[in-house]
Amino acid sequence: MMARLRFVFTATGFVLVTIALLPLQLLFVKTGWSLQKKLPVLFHKIVRRLLGIRIHVHGEMAKGRPLMLAANHSSWADIVVLSAVAEVSFIAKSQVATWPLFGLFAKLQRSVFVEREKRGKTHDQASEIATRLADGDVMVLFAEGTTSDGNRILPFKTSLFGAAQVAIRETSVETVTIQPVAIAYTKVHGVPMGRFHRPIIAWPGDVELGPSLIGMLKEGAYDVDVRFGEPVVIDSKSDRKALARTMEERVRTMMQVSLQGRDYIDPVTNLHDPAIFKEAKKL
Repeated sequence: MMARLRFVFTATGFVLVTIALLPLQLLFVKTGWSLQKKLPVLFHKIVRRLLGIRIHVHGEMAKGRPLMLAANHSSWADIVVLSAVAEVSFIAKSQVATWPLFGLFAKLQRSVFVEREKRGKTHDQASEIATRLADGDVMVLFAEGTTSDGNRILPFKTSLFGAAQVAIRETSVETVTIQPVAIAYTKVHGVPMGRFHRPIIAWPGDVELGPSLIGMLKEGAYDVDVRFGEPVVIDSKSDRKALARTMEERVRTMMQVSLQGRDYIDPVTNLHDPAIFKEAKKL
């Protein structure tokens, strides 16, 4: 009974906030107002409260621009979590643009849609991302290329990291900052999830969106860690594959810290707190 009431309350609140804010965002995007970057933050802060998500931020987003965030991806809720923390846009697979309602949300957050399987379009897609980076937009790359079960990090794809170098070649910027971000869901109703309960919120690639969404709405009260790691500054000579490996290793380390509840020690700087950055190193 409580689960049903929670579902009705959350769904009703979501509909009301969407009705109130969606027309405004449509207007802001159409007119190019700067509020088009700020309103999604407000929207997702409200949504994360409706979902009962408590966000614990460790470290901080890098100040340098252009900036790309390389993150892991285990749930559709990752969008809500990251968007509630900062003004960001996403690099999303092309299928998302066709999804009912969620596709519209993605477009209104000015996502860049990519077709990973069509190599002939790789350069054009990288150029669009590069332009956005050069314009100062913080772009989130879910570097695994799909969603995981929330217990592990899948290998990072290297192709779209190339967009950062395209920004250097085709625009006036000389360097791009890449920062690893780990998203880990740790508790439900204050109790550690553990490996077997993480599917409550995880949305691996073979699971339908509808059941995952309904199940999460019914449960409520989640804790999630968002860890910003040591950023890397790249230039035109940087190795894309080495960059992808570095980001993967750092995200995996931070993910394990959250899931295992250990103190964080950055593998590069040996610092206990990822918020205390030394000067970002070139790769």
